[in-house]
Amino acid sequence: MKFIRSITRMLLLVLLSAAAVSCNTGEGTGGTGAIEGTVYKVLHPDDNYNLEADTIIAAKEDVFLVYGTQGFYGDDAETDHTGLYRFDYLRPGTYTVYAYTELASGERVAVPQTVEVKNGKTTTVPDIYIHDGKAYGTSIVKGHVWATYIDKEGNILYQGWAYGQRMYIQRQGEDFPFDDVRAGIDGVFAFQKLTPGTYTVFTFNEDGDEIPSVVAKTIAVPEPDHIYAFPDTFRINIKP
Repeated sequence: MKFIRSITRMLLLVLLSAAAVSCNTGEGTGGTGAIEGTVYKVLHPDDNYNLEADTIIAAKEDVFLVYGTQGFYGDDAETDHTGLYRFDYLRPGTYTVYAYTELASGERVAVPQTVEVKNGKTTTVPDIYIHDGKAYGTSIVKGHVWATYIDKEGNILYQGWAYGQRMYIQRQGEDFPFDDVRAGIDGVFAFQKLTPGTYTVFTFNEDGDEIPSVVAKTIAVPEPDHIYAFPDTFRINIKP
């Protein structure tokens, strides 16, 4: 009887194990497949008036793995010094891998890649490019300002680029400027980190009245990551 009971218990254990394996057929761990890939980071630094970006290996970056259509990641890994990550022991199915881009506001946006995994094979995920830096997702507005320097009687002393002239910018619909810069030696001025919208840039003209008049121009910034330039030069009078 004891022998029969032992055999019966063994058969039940085998049947239960087989049932568990047969039910465990969705995406997740417990298989022989694997995925691996590389993450790169694109840097967008401040004070780069050409919007040039530098791409580097994303070392020690968190990478997240989603099983199938689940709404939350099921595993995570960290890239090594070469930007490489790997997930092992995966069952066949669809998997999504993602890492985060960080916006200038501090908000993080997922950058995903989706692949199919098969048993016994390593699937290479397309490279993931994430972005970082305060200039990412913003644009630049540039322009020139030219000055005619006059004396108290209104006589022209000389003309040239308005080095040091203060320029102001405000978003259309707002009452006050949110930033100001000074023109360079060549009369060039630039406003950085502008999000899409319409802006007014202005400066002051000393035209003989006690209160200087305003010289203003409006420009549209429809897309991020572009440089927008005023087609016309700002022209003002200055009394030294």
